[in-house]
Amino acid sequence: MLPTQPVPSGQSPSTSTAPSGRSLGNSPSSPGSPSGPGHSPAHGPKIENTSDLVKVALAALGVVYGDIGTSPLYAFKECFSGEHQVPITEANVLGILSLIFWSLLLVVVFKYMTFIMRADNHGEGGILSLLAVLAPRGNVDRRAWGRLFLILLGLFGAALLYGDGVITPVISVYSAIEGVRVFAPHIGHGTFAVSTANLVMPLTASILVLLFLMQKRGTASVGALFGPVMLVWFVSIAALGFASLIQQPTVLRAVNPIYALRFFAEHKLHGFLALGAVVLAVTGGEALYADMGHFGQRSIRLAWFALVLPALLLNYLGQGAHLLLHGKPDNMAQFSPFYQIVPSWATAPMVVVATLATIVASQALISGAFSLTRQAVQLGYWPRVAVVHTSGDAEGQIYVPEINWAMMVGCLALVIAFRHEGSTGLAAAYGIAVTGTMSITSVLFAVVARERWDWSLPKIFFLVGLFLFIDLSFMGANFAKIADGGWIPLAVAMGIFAIMTTWKSGRAALEQFVQSASLPMDLFLGDLMERKLPRVRGTAVFMTGNPDGAPVVLLHHIKHNKALHEQIVLLSVVTDRVPEVPAATRVSVKDLGQGFFQVVAHYGFMQSPNVPEVLGLCKGQGLKTADGDISYFLGRETLLTTGKSGMSRWRKLLFAFLSRNARSATSFFGIPPNRVVEMGAQIEL
Repeated sequence: MLPTQPVPSGQSPSTSTAPSGRSLGNSPSSPGSPSGPGHSPAHGPKIENTSDLVKVALAALGVVYGDIGTSPLYAFKECFSGEHQVPITEANVLGILSLIFWSLLLVVVFKYMTFIMRADNHGEGGILSLLAVLAPRGNVDRRAWGRLFLILLGLFGAALLYGDGVITPVISVYSAIEGVRVFAPHIGHGTFAVSTANLVMPLTASILVLLFLMQKRGTASVGALFGPVMLVWFVSIAALGFASLIQQPTVLRAVNPIYALRFFAEHKLHGFLALGAVVLAVTGGEALYADMGHFGQRSIRLAWFALVLPALLLNYLGQGAHLLLHGKPDNMAQFSPFYQIVPSWATAPMVVVATLATIVASQALISGAFSLTRQAVQLGYWPRVAVVHTSGDAEGQIYVPEINWAMMVGCLALVIAFRHEGSTGLAAAYGIAVTGTMSITSVLFAVVARERWDWSLPKIFFLVGLFLFIDLSFMGANFAKIADGGWIPLAVAMGIFAIMTTWKSGRAALEQFVQSASLPMDLFLGDLMERKLPRVRGTAVFMTGNPDGAPVVLLHHIKHNKALHEQIVLLSVVTDRVPEVPAATRVSVKDLGQGFFQVVAHYGFMQSPNVPEVLGLCKGQGLKTADGDISYFLGRETLLTTGKSGMSRWRKLLFAFLSRNARSATSFFGIPPNRVVEMGAQIEL
């Protein structure tokens, strides 16, 4: 099973039970509980008046709605291009628009805003927040194995988000830059004329490289521009859509769902496969849930209903109106209904605005991958990585170099691989990851509704059944894309999933070894009293994953040095299944006698542990330490694959590789490197 105990000495923390007095998920009777819409989460920005609400909603435009907000660049286009395209007729245009309209209402408004966003973990949303609530507890009986299956399902959903995070920046920037071909098919004259189509790929690659290079500087300096940029974007696409709509107002008939039903009736399987393109209009819906803790539900809803939804609907209807008015375009190779509704004088400025908007959307996906990785590390599903805080004010602004460079390589590989097909080819690779995560979220929501809110089974079956009917329909339509590129996010997800499960299983095997090699504290202290070892001045801190036993590093230290410091701190860092643990309740200190102190530090999965900070908090509970008089003892394991842990050989090799390349415990826990003593040991897996 995937354990929830603390980890061995010097390693990354994993989950544990929440501290006393704190529930693992909001109960229906607790403040901020997910018992109904409009509750106030315990996490998120402080909103005291309407002005604060508007400011937070503006900020949410750049982070929450970047992905779904830039979908008009390519979503409507893909319904009439590619292998499964439908001809441009009035019935088909109205049918596609009807599908987009009702998809936005059913998926974003009905599913996510009305129900899914209520399933919060102390105000935090996202699939890993649900995993933290649903982590198995107790013995491995049939119920626990069922819970383990849900966790594996959730982990795969989280892994799919990485695939989404690689594709979204590429298809978004590609779609924006393709507008260059519309207003300037060629640059230069005569023999020096160059087709701008040949510039789309290098321009896209250059923008993405610059975007990833700027990550290490953080977004604090430019983050304030994200909201205004997206405000200009949404106002612009709304104005363009409205200007086109009033020329052909009959397109408003598409709000009638009968046109969607007629579309399916006429095209049958071909109409069903068109859902693989329609789903592009609702990508980013998961961001509403994942970013809930940063902006709060009220601001997310305000931004959606006041600006985002009207702008999206106006633009999609405007694109449809243009097709009804002008019919099939002359040049299908440069077919872009989005840029066709842009006046010729405004095309160049619109390309600039679209590019800026897609950069903001890409930034949101990249930052989301950083946050997802930190959560996975804290919950024990990912090896330790470098987490650099790029802002002294906002804890959530972080930079993870390993993920940044991996995503950059992945994005550039996609740009090169689809240099001929452009955004149309990338659309074939898009959708699988999004629909997979949406479906898994629906399943996990059902468990929360049953266990946390005591919903009746008929109510859950009806509501979640409707969610899954929509999600699985979109997913089924996207299966046709697997051979054309849909395998890419699946391959990425399976690789990430293998890393997550292997790391968790490997840490469990190491935990079993450490527990078998350690001594119960009462037995250890009794033996120590009889041996009367020499004591030297200062404080020694031993990192341990088992608060109830003497760590192996301590036993090795006594064996080799035959002496102890006058004050010994046995420190365990535990990650609780809550987003944040306040400093006031973070540390507990227990005096074990003979100069030994047991310290347990609790952190949330949205926080980064810091050992010197922990020792500072201990001073208020009777443990006095001097910074210049502390030595930190950590264990460094050399892993051998010849043991009998039950892991397959390939998993042992993968875990050993990950362990060798994980970030050192010294930097991960913020320990001063010049105060660290490492003691090695060989461990057979």
